[in-house]
Amino acid sequence: MLAIYKKEMRSYFINPVGFVYVGIFLTLSAGLCCYMTLRAKTYSTASYFYFLIIAMIIIIPLLTMRTFAEEKKMRTEQMLLTAPVSITSMVLGKYLAAFSLFAASLLVSLVNLIPLYILGKEEAALNEDSLTHIGPVTTEIIGSVLGILLIGGAFIAIGIFVSSLTENQLSAAIVTIAALVLMVIINLVTGAGSDEKGTRLIGDFVARSVLDWFSVLSRFSNFQRGLLDWSSLLYYFSLTFIFVFLTIRVYEFRRWKK
Repeated sequence: MLAIYKKEMRSYFINPVGFVYVGIFLTLSAGLCCYMTLRAKTYSTASYFYFLIIAMIIIIPLLTMRTFAEEKKMRTEQMLLTAPVSITSMVLGKYLAAFSLFAASLLVSLVNLIPLYILGKEEAALNEDSLTHIGPVTTEIIGSVLGILLIGGAFIAIGIFVSSLTENQLSAAIVTIAALVLMVIINLVTGAGSDEKGTRLIGDFVARSVLDWFSVLSRFSNFQRGLLDWSSLLYYFSLTFIFVFLTIRVYEFRRWKK
């Protein structure tokens, strides 16, 4: 698995994909942070992290579209299938490489929040008599970052699964974006499925429960408040596990077929 991981990490920067992804991610995160916090004159980071997740719908497929599709296009998939490494190790190596690049980009983007702390300290110095908290809340930021790491991990798992089904990178990116958009829209649909008195307008309880399970944003709110929600942790890990497992099954079938 380590050999596959190192190979994938090198390939991200031998090809322009890694540089393009990191550049787009850092540029978008900086622009969103500036617009949602500094320009809005607020210390709340809730909107910033929320729209960062929306942006991830577009940029994460750039990271995952080549994972397996390129192997098919370059006719190197057979080498992977006959290599002295298990299918599980191969898939996990590719997944962890993509997740490492995503996590590193996210952590680097946290420097965007430094101006908020500086402004918060300056304002606190000018309002020494104020008992209210001034500046961004650290626990909320930590919770939001943890939530985004979990959501990003799930998005990457979905992306590599889609990439394993096609040899066209553009198709893999488009299908992944469509799947992620659907998972985000579900949150809006289920949220609009009740009127002010709580009367359900969309389907029955079972249908709403199924829709809620696929909604990735409905469980992010607790992280935004700085709360560690174990049920949400289990959900995101389960979602990631399911799509990684499906990818493994796809390649086990291909190895058996060959």
